[in-house]
Amino acid sequence: MPQTEAELLLKINQGIPSDTQNHYNELLSKREAENITSNEYRELLNLTEQIEKLQAQRIEYLAELARLRGISLIALMENLGIQTQMYV
Repeated sequence: MPQTEAELLLKINQGIPSDTQNHYNELLSKREAENITSNEYRELLNLTEQIEKLQAQRIEYLAELARLRGISLIALMENLGIQTQMYV
């Protein structure tokens, strides 16, 4: 079912739940400090996968919005002030 621009913008701006992000950050800190248990490490891997899925879904919503507006994804992201992250 096609979505409206307003619906897509709501989904794009939803973001990662703050409690999930906070827990993820805590586990990252423990890993960086080399003070993470094997259970916490598995949890970190699961959270990483969940966050990556949410980010991929967000990109899909952005692409759909760009299509509706008849512009490129990069142009849409620039218009919305969304910065791309470069991974090297």
